[in-house]
Amino acid sequence: MANERIIFLGTPEISAILLEGLIKNKFNIVGVVTKEDKVRARGNKIEPSPVALIADKYQIPVHKPHRLNNDYQFIIDLKPDLLLTFAYGQIIKEDILKLSHYKPLNLHASILPKYRGAAPIQYALRNGDEMTGVSMMEMVKEMDAGDVYALEYVPILSTDNYTSLSLKIAGAALHLATEKLPEFFNSALRATKQDESLVSFSPSIKKEEEHLDLNATPSQFVNQVRSLSYKPGGFLLMNDEILKIYKAEPYSDKVEAKIGTIISARKNRIILQLAKGQVNLSELQRPGKKMLDSSSFNNGNKIEGIILQ
Repeated sequence: MANERIIFLGTPEISAILLEGLIKNKFNIVGVVTKEDKVRARGNKIEPSPVALIADKYQIPVHKPHRLNNDYQFIIDLKPDLLLTFAYGQIIKEDILKLSHYKPLNLHASILPKYRGAAPIQYALRNGDEMTGVSMMEMVKEMDAGDVYALEYVPILSTDNYTSLSLKIAGAALHLATEKLPEFFNSALRATKQDESLVSFSPSIKKEEEHLDLNATPSQFVNQVRSLSYKPGGFLLMNDEILKIYKAEPYSDKVEAKIGTIISARKNRIILQLAKGQVNLSELQRPGKKMLDSSSFNNGNKIEGIILQ
């Protein structure tokens, strides 16, 4: 598809999907930069990132620096025509960006200038958005502030969660890159400056934000659950035990019990009282157990009347 020498920077599964797609579409990926190997599974097993696994699969040189800004001889040696990032996970300094012959590009998982930052997919779900997408933008010193060359829109369904929407975003990023990179190399794309008056941010999700908000409305609670499912998973406390909630639906606007009370747990319903209504918890998991739908959970757990926190 293109002879230009591309160094790809990315880390998670959505990045790996894009990387493999670019390779299969014959883009010239001469090197890959990803984050260090770390504990990624049960049993404290140290594993490479999904992007590193793809690089190894296709025998592409891979660099795993602790801090790329302090360790980038790998990039200098490969003399890239383009630095292309997608969910790499580190801020890249200007000295490195200047190593790209073409303006360095980032694929960002939102329609910029909305949701600059590390968690645009989660924020789109948490805020109940009906549309998101991918922006192909120039990488500059300021985070996600560069000119935008192309956009790909992605509708958000009410059934989407972080896992399903991430896969859609990865597919959109691949389509955008394969369609627009050749035009970019041929100087056929016009850059558009972002409207600074419309900027919003999506900082990394903190651990405490995984604790689901019982003071939310039913729709807000459901959207918070969606934004955290299936990883890392939102939770409530049940007798000081973490109870993961992976799926929920609005049930009613009634307030008829103390906040946090499981007012009914029968058949395929587990009805939780919020401050401003009720929700049905339909996929749950206790520590060390499998994720269960509400019907299966009710068969093995008696939780009606329990107050969650």
